[in-house]
Amino acid sequence: MKVKVIPVLEDNYMYLVIEEHTREAVAVDVSVPKRLLEIVGREGVSLTTVLTTHHHWDHARGNAELVRLQPGLVVLGADERICALTRRLVHGEELQFGAIHVRCLLTPGHTSGHMSYFLWEDECLDPPAVFSGSHCPAPTCPTLSPSTFSDLANSPGDALSVAGCGSRLESTAQQMYQSLVETLGTLPPETKVFCGHEHTLGNLEFAQKVEPCNDHVRAKLSWAKKRDEDDVPTVPSTLGEELLYNPFLRVAEEPVRKFTGKVAPAEVLEVLCRERASFERAAEPLQPQARALLALQWGLLSTPQQK
Repeated sequence: MKVKVIPVLEDNYMYLVIEEHTREAVAVDVSVPKRLLEIVGREGVSLTTVLTTHHHWDHARGNAELVRLQPGLVVLGADERICALTRRLVHGEELQFGAIHVRCLLTPGHTSGHMSYFLWEDECLDPPAVFSGSHCPAPTCPTLSPSTFSDLANSPGDALSVAGCGSRLESTAQQMYQSLVETLGTLPPETKVFCGHEHTLGNLEFAQKVEPCNDHVRAKLSWAKKRDEDDVPTVPSTLGEELLYNPFLRVAEEPVRKFTGKVAPAEVLEVLCRERASFERAAEPLQPQARALLALQWGLLSTPQQK
């Protein structure tokens, strides 16, 4: 199994997963279809399927054009709001592409229909992988208040990302805890984590605020700064690494509980999400013009109805 990491838009990642014996390929979260097809052609593979983690524009907007450019392509996901969806997946369903197995893991939190994909090959020394992308509000979202919109626009993406997680939009804190800790957090520690956005540096800066004495956070932050200077992706991490420095997976640890002032895991997670959004706003506050531009781009501004 070969994974091509494809940076697109401002900070998104698309992925092309290649079964190296059959040369079949599966794409994850297509936002720029022509860029994807360039790489498909260069790799000399046959693209058969798109796996979409959720319906937001920067993860699914390319599906319709891709299907138009490549008739017969299958688009899979767990949410009927996904553009050009061929078939809706359910939690625990398993797919197979050559030697590559895919287990579909419903991970609500960022959106109610968010699906993560766990991939592995039997009798293979390569570690498994999980694709967990997510981010901004959907084009169909209702009009949001300036404070709520600012929270979303400044929030990190992904059900699980390097040292972070996504903003909780459509689920309860308990559901998000179950998705992160009980579903993704129990995958094999060697699992490679491929997230949907490059937010590692900001995530680690927040993690350092939560646990200033965590040496794993300090070392990873130093590494991430060097990657940022070199303009090199920080994905993938591994789940075992995430358990050492990602505060959203460390909700049972005493320093994290002390930071939040809570004990119950879901309550710890809820405070962490709120503090993370505030941390982002303080670091990079959105100006009104930028907020309005993003609102237009994401379709969050409603059109006044004629009386």
